Amino acid sequence: MTTDAAGRDQGAVSAFVESFAAQLVEAGMQRMPARIFAALLSSDSGTLTSAELGEQLQVSPAAVSGGVRYLAQQHMVAREREPGSRRERYRVHSDQWYEALTNREAVIKRWEGALREGVNSLGADSPAGRRMAETLAFFEFVDTEIGRMMERWRVHRAERFGGERPL
Repeated sequence: MTTDAAGRDQGAVSAFVESFAAQLVEAGMQRMPARIFAALLSSDSGTLTSAELGEQLQVSPAAVSGGVRYLAQQHMVAREREPGSRRERYRVHSDQWYEALTNREAVIKRWEGALREGVNSLGADSPAGRRMAETLAFFEFVDTEIGRMMERWRVHRAERFGGERPL
């Protein structure tokens, strides 16, 4: 059994990373970004360099770069420069799920606009227009509920973790 600096079984950590990544892939995330995200999430610091990710995941620097680019676009990780170095570190946001949902909320708003146009174009009384209106109502409902849910999360997080922010 090989252990890391914290005394954890590296094989068990690696198995967790792959298992959690597989769950993310099943939910629709691309495989490499899922593996990178799981590796960052499971690191104590929440940050790793490209070389560290490549070594841990046994992948090329190009694979890491592409995966990090996707995660950054989804607001799930941030790139940081090490002071005095050209080397970048990748940090998982402490609010990664909040950031991801907030990003989805913007997408939902765009869909609502498109659906409104669809209802107007198709006519609210046509079968297609009614279907479009029901879909619009669904996304308006989801949008409202996400906002409420995120506010409840902020309260719950403060109660459970206080002012401390995870790394």
